[in-house]
Amino acid sequence: MNLIDLHSHSTASDGLLSPSALVELAASSGVEILALTDHDDVSGLEEACIAADKCNIHFIRGVEISVSWRGHTLHIIGLQIDSDHPVLISGLAELRAGRKIRAERIADSLAKAGINGALEGAQRHAGNPEILNRTHFARYLVEAGYASSMRTVFNRFMSGGKPGHVKHEWVQMGDAISWICASGGQAVLAHPGRYVLSDVEMCELLGEFRSLGGRGIEVVTGSHRPDQYPVFAKLAIQFDLLASIGSDYHGPGENRFPLGRLPELPSGVTPIWRDWPEVVV
Repeated sequence: MNLIDLHSHSTASDGLLSPSALVELAASSGVEILALTDHDDVSGLEEACIAADKCNIHFIRGVEISVSWRGHTLHIIGLQIDSDHPVLISGLAELRAGRKIRAERIADSLAKAGINGALEGAQRHAGNPEILNRTHFARYLVEAGYASSMRTVFNRFMSGGKPGHVKHEWVQMGDAISWICASGGQAVLAHPGRYVLSDVEMCELLGEFRSLGGRGIEVVTGSHRPDQYPVFAKLAIQFDLLASIGSDYHGPGENRFPLGRLPELPSGVTPIWRDWPEVVV
């Protein structure tokens, strides 16, 4: 069985490693098929692709798109995308412009709570000035001594009703899926176990996702507990969705699983890579 990881991040969004360093780490860890899925940006893909050729890794061009659905923020991954497709490029540029406004609002909210300099602090932790997100703010707050860990930051400052939490309207799910499909990719619902949804809402989400052209769902991911794997495997089968796997790797010390070191997919599901020529199972 190939070691496959289809969800990872570099300094092109909120990862700690450059695209090439991420690929080199994957190669040294035995990963054979890697997708780079930076948030709302594809600027790291070319560097990663060049590094993958040198490291003899099968590289999958990807992206992770932020969407709004019924007041919830969700993430849709695009795999096997054409990262130069104008529809995708235009849509992602729109999202990045919104991110800048959101970051300023987060900094203002933190300032009202007595935490000054958060925007500048977050910017120091951002490898890509166009992608400033909560992870960069969290790293600054740990650095500045406001919390002892990233997890504490998110619980104390970034969750609903806390100083660093601001509501933001991302693109609609149908738009994100249409961008991915237009670029020749497959749309995958990322880490569904992270979303605070009732069973009914989850089924409604998956039904709508599938009807809009969504093709896959992350079943095994660094964000899921082991008891959630069979739950989302069953939902994948129920909604005729292909199953994906990914660590959601951001860098050393920030992940539950190293690159590629996840449990295998539960039996009975159809892997997203079923028809990919580069994957031989």
